Amino acid sequence: MSFKVTVLGSSSAIPTSSRFTSAQIVNISERFFLIDCGEATQIQLRKFKIKFSKINHILISHLHPDHYLGIFGLMSSFALMGRKNPLHIYCFKELKELIDSQFKYYYGSLGYRVEYHFLNQDVSEEIYNDNILTIKTIPLKHRIPTSGFLITEKPKELNIKKDIISYYNLCIKDIIQIKRGFDFIKENGEIIKNSELTEPPISPKSFAYCSDTLYNESIIEIIKNVDLLYHEATFLLSEKDRAIETYHSTAFDAATIAKKANAKKLLIGHFSARYRTSDELLKEACAVFENTIAAEDGLVIEI
Repeated sequence: MSFKVTVLGSSSAIPTSSRFTSAQIVNISERFFLIDCGEATQIQLRKFKIKFSKINHILISHLHPDHYLGIFGLMSSFALMGRKNPLHIYCFKELKELIDSQFKYYYGSLGYRVEYHFLNQDVSEEIYNDNILTIKTIPLKHRIPTSGFLITEKPKELNIKKDIISYYNLCIKDIIQIKRGFDFIKENGEIIKNSELTEPPISPKSFAYCSDTLYNESIIEIIKNVDLLYHEATFLLSEKDRAIETYHSTAFDAATIAKKANAKKLLIGHFSARYRTSDELLKEACAVFENTIAAEDGLVIEI
């Protein structure tokens, strides 16, 4: 099962010559989730060869323009491309007002249904559930209501050992039952223990997306032991006062959260345009949490 994160935008507030504003694509077994949709997101989707038709779910963390301005153009392009599938948008309710206002004078119907799922700032709650994954919110601390997202695979079935199927001449029904943990009963009544037939599955993987937020230890319990943590790192520690003033985090803050949450890997991003490169931000984070990488537009991470 594939689980990939593609960074489409890694700049904060305004795009730069090398970075667009916040957007990421999460692909889990060809289920595509767009998280945030900053300016020019659809250009990045084309550049990195991600099919528009694959995107049925858009998660918007909050209503600062660098996190949602691209949604209007993307939705318009969906319509012009003849989209028919429903589009699910997970957001705070004010975004619906902005979208309705934007398309009030649209030349015709979008041609597809838009289904809104409104977020609750006050609690962590499940907003998506299917047969392979769940998504729950992560309440963040910013100047306006803001939510992160925790995407977690569901536990996988057991793996049948090599040659077991042919050795016992298993039928489809037998295979399904064994993968679910049942023993195998031969025609003569002999019981073959499940542990002799199977191997443990690969552990479920998880990804936490923590966009704009002040340093906030209350999220640690929610994201504990996550495989990949994306945490904004807008400023260096030398700009801590500015970070607090704007309800943002430093690279040091992001690394501290990763360390306390026992994350496997940290991805920092949302860098202020004042920094020409991410080198110093990465250096600051790595001093606290070694397994840190810096977001770059186009970066693909396999979890």
